[in-house]
Amino acid sequence: MNQQYDVVIIGAGPAGLSAGLYAARSRMSVLILEKEKKGGQIVTTDEVANYPGSIREATGPSLIARMVEQCDEFGAEIKMKTVVDLDLKSKMKKVILDDDTVVEAKSVIIATGAEPRKLGVDGEKELTGKGISYCATCDADFFTDLEVYCIGGGDTAVEEAIYLTKFASKVTIVHRRDELRAAKSIQEKAFKNDKIEFIWDSVVEEVNGDGIVEQMVLRNKKTGEKQVIDAPEDVGTFGIFVFVGYIPNTELLDGHIKLSPRKYIEACTKMKTDVPGVFAAGDVRDKDLRQVVTATADGAIAATQAEHYISNTEF
Repeated sequence: MNQQYDVVIIGAGPAGLSAGLYAARSRMSVLILEKEKKGGQIVTTDEVANYPGSIREATGPSLIARMVEQCDEFGAEIKMKTVVDLDLKSKMKKVILDDDTVVEAKSVIIATGAEPRKLGVDGEKELTGKGISYCATCDADFFTDLEVYCIGGGDTAVEEAIYLTKFASKVTIVHRRDELRAAKSIQEKAFKNDKIEFIWDSVVEEVNGDGIVEQMVLRNKKTGEKQVIDAPEDVGTFGIFVFVGYIPNTELLDGHIKLSPRKYIEACTKMKTDVPGVFAAGDVRDKDLRQVVTATADGAIAATQAEHYISNTEF
């Protein structure tokens, strides 16, 4: 049996929840679909210190709980369902779920997010958020006066390493090759920074620790030699920042809307995609800064634009 809404939002992270709140407050019927967990990546974050106003109870789960409560209060429905296909060709869009339900919508907001590419080594999952981070802007302050290691050699890895020198006592870039892939101008800044050191031709083999990062094992790709890095005894830990790329959650969208060469959704500052009535918000967009604050802003804009689209379209 088909269900019909003004707006269907795919993804219940900060972008999707923000879009849901704004759409519901505009008196539109709203359905938010989430396949895994409400909140996305932020629910794994113990502290959220850079979201304006989040200075008390500033945890990822508590922030998301308040967002969900607001959506509920204004009448947005949230369902834990997996989207398996889309039909975006007609004015009335169709969203097909894994239980064969077909949801029709006048507009669709895609807020499926992006995930940091993982190292895929032992200890990574257990110690994520406990010494392993994928976002310097989010977590740098937690590593003030500690040693940190940046894994990667591209633009993002080197730029974030430079940023981390404002906080850490020392930053070591670990790269799998014998030269960086970052732009020459960025490399020059890193090489001139006295707080940055380098470990070449090396990859992470495993990360160990009892509830917090205490040890990292590297392997030299050329010699096979292993290097064990232990936390300094006086502090007992160090930071590992992983910058080996992001994976946008756009597998479902390929062929439906325009994607960038890196498979992010190409959407303008009004969150419009190349398909009328379809908008994008949050980390799934092709943009520079992926933070909670930019995701919520995207969601608000997408919902506002969806309302304008619906009001000016005959269905």
